[in-house]
Amino acid sequence: MSEEPVDVLIIGAGASGAAMSWSLADTRMHIVCLEQGGLMNPLTYPSTSRDWETRAQGEFAINPNQRNLPTDYPINEDESPIKIANFNGVGGGTVLYAGHYPRFHPSDFKVKSLDGIAEDWPISYDDLAPFYGENDRMTGVAGLAGDPAYPQDNAHRLPPLPLGKSGQILAKGYNKLGWHWWPSDTAIITEDYDGRAKCINLGACGSGCAQGAKGSADVTYWPHALRAGVELRTHCRVREVTIGKDGMATGAVYYDGNGDEQVIKSHIVVMASNGVGTPRLLLNSKSPQFPDGLANSSGLVGKNLMFHPYASIQGVFNELTDGFAGPHKAIRSQQFYETDPSRDFVRGYTMEIQRGMPPVRTAHTGMRLGRIPWGDDHHSAFRRLYNHVTGMVAVCEDLPEEHNRVTLDPHLKDGNGIPAPKINYTLSDNSRKMLDHGVARATEILEAAGATDVMSEAPISWGGWHLMGTARMGLDPAKSVVNEWGRSHDVKNLFIIDGSVFVTSAGVNPTSTIQALALYIADQMKSRLTNLFD
Repeated sequence: MSEEPVDVLIIGAGASGAAMSWSLADTRMHIVCLEQGGLMNPLTYPSTSRDWETRAQGEFAINPNQRNLPTDYPINEDESPIKIANFNGVGGGTVLYAGHYPRFHPSDFKVKSLDGIAEDWPISYDDLAPFYGENDRMTGVAGLAGDPAYPQDNAHRLPPLPLGKSGQILAKGYNKLGWHWWPSDTAIITEDYDGRAKCINLGACGSGCAQGAKGSADVTYWPHALRAGVELRTHCRVREVTIGKDGMATGAVYYDGNGDEQVIKSHIVVMASNGVGTPRLLLNSKSPQFPDGLANSSGLVGKNLMFHPYASIQGVFNELTDGFAGPHKAIRSQQFYETDPSRDFVRGYTMEIQRGMPPVRTAHTGMRLGRIPWGDDHHSAFRRLYNHVTGMVAVCEDLPEEHNRVTLDPHLKDGNGIPAPKINYTLSDNSRKMLDHGVARATEILEAAGATDVMSEAPISWGGWHLMGTARMGLDPAKSVVNEWGRSHDVKNLFIIDGSVFVTSAGVNPTSTIQALALYIADQMKSRLTNLFD
């Protein structure tokens, strides 16, 4: 089926696609968003049932190969020590994220100028600052102004999340060492906000917030975008972006929920399919004009994949902690965020404090790390851990390297026969040193706070939540895929707005910056509507 061209086609209804859909709606253009997953029903989230930990490892698992739902596409990740975490559905990865919502630092946009590595972004923190603020207002962010690690801002914040027992225990460790910590900016509302009820500490944030307190894009941006007239089509899997004889994007070919091939025409095409899905689709969109993949004259589509290697460091305490009750991230530390010449690596990391683990995860982790044996001591060892563990993760900045990449697998395909992505990723020496440093410093904090035992993993093998860099932005078409406002250097009516465009990864979770970038690019588009194709 073909139809009259729409004005804007957005591919992906996750964090970035939702934000741009809402922002562009005030232009009154005909905007269509295609999403290969479905609308979310909070009544189906794992936390609504007693077996929620089991279900969180099934249909709500963070890894698509583990979920293996009809809406997922398989990923060949055999050649990566870090496995992919994503979600296909309205809201995208925000459905399963923890809601940690920090901004980048000003230094993150000028790494080459400051440290002589990677590349500088073609935009600055100041360029994004108003869009960070707009995004915070739309999402609902709990936090506390005045963090000395950041520039001062006038962002609208709800009261911070309570520290809880875990936060109080670890804050004592930081205070004893004289190291920075601060209540986290978190996309979890602590007061009723925008028609959503405040958090009641269900504690299963990472498998979908049944209450709607967590700021996933399906409950923040999408209700407003739909009321404003944006058309959202679910269960639509895009095969390729189509190109006209003039080299301009003309729309897309996709499969609907019945598996039937459809064609949609559009004057503007926007990619919002995450740092793996976007390069996969661009590489699959070959044509005589673009034999190596769409918008790939630089040869960089799919290259420079960045993950954020994670270290997990957990302490066992004699006193009771919160267990898993409450949001995961109460406080953060950026004591080791900026480059320090006295260390043997460049850039740095954020420590994100985590509450304890629920019962099944406590047992699994304890057995895997040798703290819970089989036999007579099995149950008593479990009791020593359950509600007695708290700690942190170190979110390490990953540097862009071309050999870390997304390509098309020659054999693996999804349910519609579209080639699946293949991941090639190697942990760099810089990341390895950073992980080791994070484990050592976190161990000091836990011991200062009174931990009797410390357990660590680095990197977390299943921690590929953050997918960045595979279609980077820049001023030079030979060294980047899109320009400073997200437009393809090669195809003037093609835009990319997800984490693919990141030039560097920073040392914090990227969702806040992804959505601020989407709002920034939407604003640039609106300011250029009369000459968008020049």
